[in-house]
Order: sequence, then C-alpha cells, then structure tokens
Amino acid sequence: MEIVAYGVLADEEPLLREAFDRAFADRHELRCLGLFLDRDTAPTAEGHEVVLSGVNDTLDAEVLRSLADGGTRLIAQRATGFNNIDLTVAGELGLTVARVSYYSPYSVAEFAWALALAVDRRIVRAAHRTREFDFRLDGLMGRDLHGRTAGVVGTGKIGTAFARIAHGFGMRLLGWDITENPDCLALGMRYVEHERLLAEADLVSLHVPLLPSTHHLVDAEALALMKDDAILINTSRGGLIDTDALLGTLRAGKPGGVGLDVYEEEAGLFFLDKSLEVMTDERLARLMTFNNVLVTSHQAYFTRDAVEQIAEATVRNIEDYFAGRTGDNTLTQPSGPVPHRRAHG
Repeated sequence: MEIVAYGVLADEEPLLREAFDRAFADRHELRCLGLFLDRDTAPTAEGHEVVLSGVNDTLDAEVLRSLADGGTRLIAQRATGFNNIDLTVAGELGLTVARVSYYSPYSVAEFAWALALAVDRRIVRAAHRTREFDFRLDGLMGRDLHGRTAGVVGTGKIGTAFARIAHGFGMRLLGWDITENPDCLALGMRYVEHERLLAEADLVSLHVPLLPSTHHLVDAEALALMKDDAILINTSRGGLIDTDALLGTLRAGKPGGVGLDVYEEEAGLFFLDKSLEVMTDERLARLMTFNNVLVTSHQAYFTRDAVEQIAEATVRNIEDYFAGRTGDNTLTQPSGPVPHRRAHG
C-alpha cells in the first residue's frame, strides 16, 4: 500500500523513511510530498487509505470530505497540536485521526531559551554588525537573567523543561496552569493568577496548547500588564497572541523584546521560500520592522532527536490503525471524537 505524506521537509524525509523501512519493510510504500494539504491539493490523496499531515496543513470540513470521498480512512498528524483539524467532522465522516502526543520536550524548551537569550543580548543585531566589520557595542546592552523572574505559562512537559533551565539560571519561577505540576513545585515555582504572572515576570514564555480558551490569551489587556522591559517568548502556537494587539504595544515601546517561533497566520508562509515574492501579510511584515522582535519559522521542535521520535510515533499510529487498536494518540475513530485530556506543551 502507498501512504502519502504532505508537507515533508528535506531534513525530515530520510528520518521518516528510515522509520517506515524498519517497521514496514516492503509492506507499505511511502510517498513524500513537499506541498501542503489543503482544498487545492486534497484531490492528490485520492486512493490513499492513509494520509500523513503536518501542523500547517488545512484539514477543515471541505478538505476532510474530499479525503473521505477519495478513500482516506486514517489521518496521522506528525505533531502534537491538532487545532488545524476539524475533529467533529472527521468523526462524522468515519475518519480515524491520530497525533504524536509526545516527543522530546527539550527541543522546544531549549529553543525557547535560545530565542530569549538572542533577544535579551541582541545577538542577531550583533551578528549582522560584525559581518559588516562594525564592532561597536552601541545598542547591544542586555541584562542578567539571574535573579530575575521567569513566568511559565503552561507547565506540562515542555514548560517544565523550560522551568528547569530557568532554575539553572538562578531565576525566580512563577507558573500558571489548570493544575500544579509537582516537578515545578520542587524547583520552587509559585503558581499565581495569569494577571499576576504577567505583571511580575521579566521573561514570559508560552507553553499552552491553542484551544478556544487560550486563543489570544495574550491580548491588549495582558500586554498592558507586562513590564515595559519584559521579554515575551512564544514557541507553542501563534494564535495564543493577538498580533494586532502586540503590534500596538510594540509601537508604544513595550515589551522590551519578543521572540516568536510561531505566528497566527503562518499557514502558507512558514516552511516555504517567499524570498522572491512580495510579502502580502502586512502584520508579519510590520513585526519584522521592530529591531527587538525575532521571528523564526516554527523550528523549535526541529532537532534530529525530536523528528526521529515523531517519525517513530507516526509509524506506531499506522500500525495501531491496521491492528484496530486505539491509544493515547487517537483523537477520533469512526464512531466520533475520542475524549482526551487537555495536555499542555
């Protein structure tokens, strides 16, 4: 059987193929496509019972109906998040949907810290200067993070890994979540209300999933609570931040720095080369004009360790589907959506 995977990155493909070869040998053939799955490309999945999707694919009602009509029965998402999939419609159409509920939390947590340090110490601006043999330090002054306060919004596996690194820096820890994590409490974290965390933290890092309850969690009101010189980091989902509100506060001179690995309108932009085109997304273009804002293209997860684990979990999801099994990764089965716990990143 041929299985088709959408949005496969060049560095991802060999790891995905290795996992397939180990698990399936000659039983299933993998077809990797660089294009993303949406209403225009969905017809290319016709005749494929199993489809592998990614975070920037669009699996709304129209796409899901097209897939179901073409014979697809399993959608295996190569990611933890699934906000791009209409699970209700998928269940109604008899589609099984699975995701990767776990991969290396260190990949994202470490990258969040890479963003935080790069923003705090003006690393990108410094690198651009030295390439031009400009070795001045004007405008490059950062600040020690030791002794300051880190606010961790979402203390699941990734948030906990981020908190451990903050603890290693000697930072005071504040946390916000629906439940308190004993591992974070052991680090000395104090759980507080969302508003207090924003008001007291020198560094705010977002590690919650994108749900209706967390959409635009960081809005104009939240940004107004933050310290003028605070640093805001988002390596989770772009929709957690109201981009228009962020642009407004940046124009007003706060927060002190922003590191974004995700953007709420990133689909159709991230993972693609747009360098020879006119940037029509005005909000993203405006974000890029601020010298205290660093934007990367959803690469926090992108380590060999994490991608190998994602590939292996995807293979297991396929094996479970053919064996008629469900598990922690199953989001829907033919009878409808599977109840699942809200898992913070």
